Amino acid sequence: MRRLPRQTDPNVLVGFETSDDAGVYLLDEKTALVQTVDFFTPIVDDPRTFGEIAAANSVSDIYAMGGRPISALSLVGFPEKGDPEILGEILEGGLAKMMEANCSVIGGHSVRNEDVLFGYSVTGVIHPKRVWKNVGARAGDALLFSKPLGTGVISTALKKERAGADAVQAAILSMTTLNRAAADAMHEIETQEKWSEAIHAVTDVTGFGLLGHAREMALGNPAKGIAPVSMEIDHAAFAYLAGALQAAKGGHIPGGLINNREFVGECAEFAARVAQEFRDLLFDPQTSGGLLVAITADAAAEALRAMERYGVAGRQVGKVVSKRASLLYVK
Repeated sequence: MRRLPRQTDPNVLVGFETSDDAGVYLLDEKTALVQTVDFFTPIVDDPRTFGEIAAANSVSDIYAMGGRPISALSLVGFPEKGDPEILGEILEGGLAKMMEANCSVIGGHSVRNEDVLFGYSVTGVIHPKRVWKNVGARAGDALLFSKPLGTGVISTALKKERAGADAVQAAILSMTTLNRAAADAMHEIETQEKWSEAIHAVTDVTGFGLLGHAREMALGNPAKGIAPVSMEIDHAAFAYLAGALQAAKGGHIPGGLINNREFVGECAEFAARVAQEFRDLLFDPQTSGGLLVAITADAAAEALRAMERYGVAGRQVGKVVSKRASLLYVK
């Protein structure tokens, strides 16, 4: 991407240069578009459930930017000799989840493909002064997280037929849960005058795992005057999906986890007491994972109460500190 020519359109508020969750394009002084796209191969056996997961995952980036999804285009890859009933169930599941998000599916595109692929290109709207970026965290901020971890290792165990029913159901529930409620809770916080500027950075945790996305948040954007910071993360503060620890201990490690560990590893330091299965779960690639929020410490407790009112079991999982040798320290 660095080889591509620099774009000079002043209406591009957030482009691909910052590895943010979605792009933002200014329309007028009160409205901007938020745009994102995501698709992947099935990670569960049931076609309708796969459609729901793909939709929740695709729309998540809109919520992570602080936007409201309004429309979507479906993206489909399906074998030429595949069962059309299966495709119909995938589309039905996706549409049901998009309708839950009040997001209209207005078209799409399909291609013949050996493997099944499904997802959406999603468009949302946002006030240009209320864009949540994945950089901007400041020393002293609290780190909040809105979902349990472990979808990657459970999905891998499922492919090997080694995942228990409770673990599969817990993972499906997490992956099909929209991040709308968590985002709505944060919007409630920022509408209060004393905390109108309390939210400094937000990202949803997906394929790069918790530590991969925390790394992006910690790096900042020095070119834009956003200095890098470090993060202290408490592995014991997270919720972990039922069966996730067992899957990690059992060696059901997805390829994405290994890639994340290799990519982020030099940025992360672990206390000796952090067992290997917890280290793995913090690198675990998540599908439709939770929101990671950097918020001023004085607003953190109220933000967690707001999440609770919206039915979200959020947790404070760490804090932001001044830049140190290691971007990430897990205790």
